[in-house]
Amino acid sequence: MASVKPRGKVPKEASVGEIIEIKTLLRHPMHSGRMRDADGKIIPKKIVNKFYANFNGELIFSMGIEPSISSNPYIVFPFKVMESGEFEFFWEEESGEKYELTRKIAVS
Repeated sequence: MASVKPRGKVPKEASVGEIIEIKTLLRHPMHSGRMRDADGKIIPKKIVNKFYANFNGELIFSMGIEPSISSNPYIVFPFKVMESGEFEFFWEEESGEKYELTRKIAVS
């Protein structure tokens, strides 16, 4: 399996009070535990079930992810920026495995 790779797109700059669009993508297979590989063996369940985002350490967005979501979950949400700072994005699997990514924005 290819490695799990988080990605995120945040504007590098914005004006105070501007509503920006944040885009995230996690390259993840989202295996349900029901599929079989080429040898007929069941592929173990591997599901991301939580996503949350922080801005300057404060929670700004969170969601539960269900097994019916396709592989490579793509999440887009708006955010009104009032100051420069850093976004932190977190994805968690049912197994406890975590993936994270950070992006900065300058606000003027």
